[in-house]
Amino acid sequence: MKTWLTRIVFFGLLIGAWQTVVALKVWPAYIFPSLSSVLAALWDGFKDGSYPLAILISLKRLAVGYGISIVLGITLGLLIGRIYLVEKTVGSVILGLQALPSVCWLPLALLWFGLSERAIIFVVVMGAVLSISLSTADGIHNTPPLFLQAAKTMGAEGFRLYARVILPAALPSIVSGMKLGWSFAWRSLMAGELLYIGLGLGHLLTMGRELNDMAQVIAVMLIIVAIGLLVDFIVFAPAERRIRERWGLQIPR
Repeated sequence: MKTWLTRIVFFGLLIGAWQTVVALKVWPAYIFPSLSSVLAALWDGFKDGSYPLAILISLKRLAVGYGISIVLGITLGLLIGRIYLVEKTVGSVILGLQALPSVCWLPLALLWFGLSERAIIFVVVMGAVLSISLSTADGIHNTPPLFLQAAKTMGAEGFRLYARVILPAALPSIVSGMKLGWSFAWRSLMAGELLYIGLGLGHLLTMGRELNDMAQVIAVMLIIVAIGLLVDFIVFAPAERRIRERWGLQIPR
């Protein structure tokens, strides 16, 4: 109750500050709309079906790209973490590419795949796969050697060693990498949809900008933030909590 009360007070103050700026007319209404205008834009968008359709299309693209990223990222992370030659070659390339913002892949994607769905999915994959790979490799590197020695003493080798020891030990890092990869994938998707001519949340942002409809822009931004918070609340927060409890890392509050 204390946590929820704190949040309610905080957001109440935030809304109050917003309405105060609107009332003082620091900026014109078409640049800084009121909360009522944003809520009206949200209502109209859901009423005519454009927002639900855009959400479904964006989430479909995200599911495809993020799914590919998880498979590729964990596979690459396992190889980097366990094979020295791969770590010093492929691992170095991935580490260098990690510093490259995902939006930089857009020109390359457009040249390779044209203005298409595949270009957007490629950008999503490149935005997420690198962080998942590096986090998985870090988790494997941080596996206590005593665990490996004990497992080998008891006859665990090959696939059994990975399935019973290495992957469970690296799971906290893998989940953290997946969470980080999700945020990068979501941002990359929005960047790609800003240029893609087709329905999606990013395209609605572009339409709002072109029509000078800042209420729609802020409304879509709120939807993007809400989806991000919802996914974290439903998927990643429970997974991280269970892993911390399982590994004895949960700090009492």
